[in-house]
Amino acid sequence: MSDEKYVVGVDYGTLSGRALVVRVSDGAELGSAVHEYPHAVVTEALPGGQPLPPEWALQVPQDYREVLQVAVPQAVHEAGIDPADVTGVGTDFTACTMIPTLADGTPLSELDQLTARPHAYVKLWRHHAAQPQADRINQLAAKRNEPWLARYGGQISSEWEFAKALQLLEEDPTSYAAMQRWVEAADWIVWQLTGRYVRNACTAGYKGIYQDGQYPGPDFLAELNPAFADFVATKLDQPIGQLGDTAGTLTDRAAAWTGLPPGIPVAVGNVDAHVTAAAANALDPGQMVAIMGTSTCHIMNGRELRVVPGMCGVVKNGIVKGLWGYEAGQSGVGDIFAHFVRTHVPASYTTRARAEGLSIHEYLTRLASTQRVGEHGLLALDWHSGNRSVLVDHELSGLLVGETLATRPEDIYRALIEATAFGTRTIIETFRDAGVPVTELVVAGGLVKNPMLMQIYSDVTRLPLSIVPSEQAPALGAAIHAAVAAGAYPDVRTAAARMGRAERAAYTPHEADAAVYDELFAEYTTLHDHFGRGDNKLMRKLRAIQRSAVAR
Repeated sequence: MSDEKYVVGVDYGTLSGRALVVRVSDGAELGSAVHEYPHAVVTEALPGGQPLPPEWALQVPQDYREVLQVAVPQAVHEAGIDPADVTGVGTDFTACTMIPTLADGTPLSELDQLTARPHAYVKLWRHHAAQPQADRINQLAAKRNEPWLARYGGQISSEWEFAKALQLLEEDPTSYAAMQRWVEAADWIVWQLTGRYVRNACTAGYKGIYQDGQYPGPDFLAELNPAFADFVATKLDQPIGQLGDTAGTLTDRAAAWTGLPPGIPVAVGNVDAHVTAAAANALDPGQMVAIMGTSTCHIMNGRELRVVPGMCGVVKNGIVKGLWGYEAGQSGVGDIFAHFVRTHVPASYTTRARAEGLSIHEYLTRLASTQRVGEHGLLALDWHSGNRSVLVDHELSGLLVGETLATRPEDIYRALIEATAFGTRTIIETFRDAGVPVTELVVAGGLVKNPMLMQIYSDVTRLPLSIVPSEQAPALGAAIHAAVAAGAYPDVRTAAARMGRAERAAYTPHEADAAVYDELFAEYTTLHDHFGRGDNKLMRKLRAIQRSAVAR
């Protein structure tokens, strides 16, 4: 054994899980490993072949266990440390990702009699098929003047816990009746590690409408659907664990999976975006942390409670103790770029990229980076996966304006990047207008590797951009929480100051480009409000026509 102690952070993303070994004394990252989910995201058909409707996004729970069995031992091996020197484990997860289980945590999809039912599977965060249920929740809450609605910017998302559960009840009563626990994946994986089910304060507050110590009441739920009245009492409610606390200790079974010592502390579960604020050591008011990957989540703290229209939520102690934690987000960012490359870029571009030793994303970026701002003549709306903030409407869809016969793939690629930057600026300005100032944008995630994209974001938002150098920032944040749970630091803020890091003001705005982006942003806002706020329901009508066609 060594005098140095280590913790393991495990980050569960959309397509894979990552394990990271971190030195407790200074946050040094010593070894990591990635395990791709064998089933990835289930969108078209279940593993057994049963087809799925549009807007579904499911996952298979066994893929999550395999991350513990494969990635954790590999990361420890790469770190070259004695597993006996690991003193704690922390985890984070995408959210809101929900698993229907039995009382012992067994997922319904693992029961022979339910394995062919789509509603028995994990509903991934980007499952948007519960929009009709979300609409009803919002309409009823507004009609009843429910006090919690303002804490979510006036809209509950179709991605969140209650909308997805109501969809399950109304579309598959058999699976709903069999479900004894409706569990955030963030808590389920901790349950798998410790044998104890502790509901974390983060997802309970942001995704589960848990405010001021209570959920929506049974009378509200009964008005949505009489069979939903006892949902909280019988399927959801559970003891709440605070962030950085110990949820339990590693069981013998989980120790055998991971190769780690049994009995070491496991931190209360958390969300990938929220733990990243600690990894960036960006926990002060004014510091907005944007975790940019397939989607983007925007996290920041404030000293006061404010109502921000279209935010995902505000929770006391939701990110760090003593402050109000705010969340907003964009449902599609990297996913939009990937979709464009997969479906719209000709093979000749891929051939040229390979000849130059570049990925297709790198090649398109190189071509697009030679353009002046506005040169391509395009403007896009970044709603290919709906709009999470500030419109909270997943019936909305993407839009491209200005395309001509001279438009090239690199033009559209840059326009899509700019659209996502405009979406972030919309969120920032909404926060500022509500009295929550944003003074710095701190970026983490895979997209920080793209300098053109980072500079565009700085120019569009007119903010200095700091970047988190860790390639596994959420896993580092989870490890920081593990160090607190293990008793190495008294609280998350102290641990983040020693173990977290960011390169401050790595990008700053270019005034000339920012001025042109101001003009384009004004036009983006016109499109945004026309299709998202006004009487034009074209995008919703198209979705309805699509669903009708699929049903026929």
